[in-house]
Order: sequence, then C-alpha cells, then structure tokens
Amino acid sequence: MAIAVLAHVALGAARVTTALYALSLHASEFRVGSLIALFAVFPMLLAIVMGRTIDRIGIRKPFIAGALLASLGVALAALIPGLSILYLCAILIGTGFMAIFISAQHAVGALSSKEERTNNFSKLSLGFSISAFSGPLIAGIVIDHSDYAIAYAVCGVFTAFALLLAWLGNLPSIPQQIKHATTSSGSIVSLLKEKELRRVYIVGILIAAAWDLFTFVTPIRGSQLGFSASTIGAILATFSAATFIIRLAMRSITQHFHEWQILTGALSAAACCYLLFPFMQQPLSMALTAAGLGLALGTGQPNVLALLHQNAPAGRGAEAIGIRATIGNASAITLPLAFGAAGTALGLYAVFWGLGAIIACGIPLAASKAFSNTKQSHKKD
Repeated sequence: MAIAVLAHVALGAARVTTALYALSLHASEFRVGSLIALFAVFPMLLAIVMGRTIDRIGIRKPFIAGALLASLGVALAALIPGLSILYLCAILIGTGFMAIFISAQHAVGALSSKEERTNNFSKLSLGFSISAFSGPLIAGIVIDHSDYAIAYAVCGVFTAFALLLAWLGNLPSIPQQIKHATTSSGSIVSLLKEKELRRVYIVGILIAAAWDLFTFVTPIRGSQLGFSASTIGAILATFSAATFIIRLAMRSITQHFHEWQILTGALSAAACCYLLFPFMQQPLSMALTAAGLGLALGTGQPNVLALLHQNAPAGRGAEAIGIRATIGNASAITLPLAFGAAGTALGLYAVFWGLGAIIACGIPLAASKAFSNTKQSHKKD
C-alpha cells in the first residue's frame, strides 16, 4: 500500500503539472487532452499481460519495474524543457504506475478473506485518496512558487521512495494456491463472457471515466475562469479529500447497503454533479461540487474491486484486474481526446453534460442488480 500511495502522489502531481505546463505553452484543449490520454496508452496495451505476469511471478519485480519507469519519466520531464518530451514522459509515468497499481490491487484481494475484502480495498483506496489529495495540491503550490521543472523533480522524490521500498521492503507473498493456480486456462473472452464480470467492468469503467475526466477538465475550466494553479490544485484536492472522508465511513456503509446499491447511488450522484459543474464559476462553488463528486466516486473503487475478486476465477485475479485496467485506460485515452475536441468545438458545457449523460446510462444497469439483490435478501429474511 505504501509503494502504491507514493507512486500515486507522483502520478497525480505529474498529470496536473503536465496539463498546466502544456497550457502555459499555449497548447490547445485537444493537445492537452492528447497528452493526458498518453498516461493511459501503454497501460491499456500492457495491463492484461502485466496481470498474467503478476499471477505467475508475484508482485516484487513488477513493483520495482513500475517505480523505475515512473522515476525515469518524471526525471526526463524535469531535465528537458518543452512540450515534445512530455509525450514520452506521460507514457513512462503511466506505464510505471499501471504495474504498481495492478500489483497492489491483486495483493490486497488475494491476501484478504471474503468478509474483509471490501474493507481492505477501502483501506487501499483511503491511501489513494490521500495521495490524490496531496499530488495536485503539491503540484499547484510548487508551480506557483517555483517552476514546472521543480514540480516534476518533486514527483521524482516520491517515485524514488517507492523504488526504495520495492527494492528493500519485505513484500508479502501471494498464497501458493492462488499464485500457482492455472493462469493460462481460458482466454480473455472467457472472462468477458461472465455476465457478472461484464456488469462490474461496465460500471467500473463509468466510475473511472468520471474520475479521470474530472482531473482533465478541471485545470482547463479553472484556467478559463482565471484561477491560479494553487486554486485549481485546491479544487482537485477538495475532491480527493471527499473521497477520503467517504472511505473512512465505508465499513459502516457496507453494513447497511450491499455493493450494487452503493454503486447505483454513486453513479446517480456523479451524473448530477456533472450536470451542475458548468454553472459553478467561483472557486468555492466548484470546490463544493467537486466535494459532492468525490463523495460519490469515493465509494466506487472498493466495491468494484471487491465484486471483481468475488467473481473472478481462481488464479486469474490479477488478469481480471488487468482487463479492467485495459478497458478503463482505453476510455481514458478516447474520452480526453473526444472531450478535448468537443471542448474546442462546442465548449466545456458540452463536455460536462456529455459525460453526465454517459454516466447516467449506467444507472439502470447497476440499479437492476441492486433491486434483484434486495429482493433475494427479503426472500431469505
């Protein structure tokens, strides 16, 4: 968890720094969108392979490789000025974090009992909330008081600590019956044919898209409204603080609601927030709406991951996470490009409302499962 959180601080800070640096160089919304999309290109292509590799060899080597790639990416951005190098840096940083992210999620799922899995994923997500809060805030403060190269160098401090922990830390071993299970039995298609897994993937992608697009559109919207880098970072940090608060309460929430009920509420609230965003033109109103979005989306990841591990075949847990990462990164690539182009052509109102409409399409899918589970619970009672 510590390695993942350190790497995530660097990722969050690097994404905000990259967006603001590109805007300072007079890049268009579409070009900024293409840069942010590159954080997800190679993760999309390699996530399934990485998942299968982790199922086979464990987590230590992927952790080390991921930290090395991320460190190289932020170092290049710090040392070489200009827009062109950012494309390579985004690829390296995104790919490195992907290896760490899948390793951490698989370890938590594999090392947890069914009863404690959602709670343990909530603890991991709490760590990500702290890092998601810290990264943008640190980036904004450093940019306002120094420059973009120093901001990337600060990212490098966090990736260096992550590498040190991965190299020297006493990482847990995956249980033998999971680690040595047959990971090659069945194709990707066989996992996608599982109805329950498909449902989890779709809802998980919508929640991830809502999260990723927020970090993309907020710097652009803030810049249009004349906000400083620190103010933009504070708005992003408010969102992350809200995800942290809701995850602190996750154990209590899961005692009263099951996973699909929580996910239905998360999608509904997220869609409403995106419909409201265009009307928020002051830092405080934007921060309050961001907090509402954070409360909604903060419940999503722990429940999606718990459902994923519950429904994945034995020995293919990391591969199932890899498939989710691949699909999620595919949307992370296409949506910034699509919404960047839409923002250039139609304005950011279309971006906010378009994403809200897409999220709303997933509500019936989650609600139908929530309703069926509620009926089954009543029958048992």
